[in-house]
Amino acid sequence: MLNPVPTLSKVPEGYRHIGVTPICGALGAEVDGVDLSTDVSDDVLAEIRKALNEYLVIFFRGQDMTPDQQKAFGRRFGTLNIHPVYEPLPGHPEILQVVKEANAINNIGDTWHSDATFLPEPPMGSILYAREVPPFGGDTLFANLYLAYEMLTEGMRHMLSSLNAVHSDAFLTQVNAERNATRSTKLRGGQMEAKETIHPVVRTHPETGRKCLYVNEPFTVRFDGMSAEESRPILDYLLAHIKRPEFTCRFRWQAGSIAFWDNRCTHHYALNDYHGYRREMHRVTVNGDRPY
Repeated sequence: MLNPVPTLSKVPEGYRHIGVTPICGALGAEVDGVDLSTDVSDDVLAEIRKALNEYLVIFFRGQDMTPDQQKAFGRRFGTLNIHPVYEPLPGHPEILQVVKEANAINNIGDTWHSDATFLPEPPMGSILYAREVPPFGGDTLFANLYLAYEMLTEGMRHMLSSLNAVHSDAFLTQVNAERNATRSTKLRGGQMEAKETIHPVVRTHPETGRKCLYVNEPFTVRFDGMSAEESRPILDYLLAHIKRPEFTCRFRWQAGSIAFWDNRCTHHYALNDYHGYRREMHRVTVNGDRPY
């Protein structure tokens, strides 16, 4: 029998410049006492990074940021990613405009995933800013990939430790016309050649040293050295395991809210339950390193 799922500390320690309030046992915390539109001090920035490492996704309320201010905050953590597949916000190639118009059928992000793992060096994290939200719905769910790994049996962890997986952008690039027909955020036009890269199935976080599962539904297509058919049973088991409710948290957006998630050790899922209303978010993504 597996051990009970461990939970985060309920009493955050070591914060002098910001307030940190966990929102559930698996991951996630709200941060207060900071205006991200300003040039925050190095001490505040260090505590934000500490909170991100401890809680994996952190949330800020009541922020008021211009695109340039959002980019400036993102650059405090690294260089910014220009999404290779989606059209950017006009005039701001580093910002992805995540929008669903009131008459659109589908949103983007409607599968459990980590962002752009098909890149050789996938993103370190993303900073998503809510500019317009519906009166209800449109929540985002997050999952803790450390817990997903740690709650596997010893035998499964041992087997996965030597496996690599192939990640591909074909989920987006090979059906771009079909996806664009029902979504407001558009993929770049024309048929694009699918790109693949290989990453370990179990990743070591470069800052915390913890191990986590590193596969996801849209971009992980098979294990390296195996066919898709051979890989499917184990991948299906892992992807279902990651979505266990006790590994997750759920965030209710308000205009001016920001979610900053660690893309190296979390999944997220955007709910599409606000038909007839408009939702607009701006996302800045920080470049990362090659998983090991």
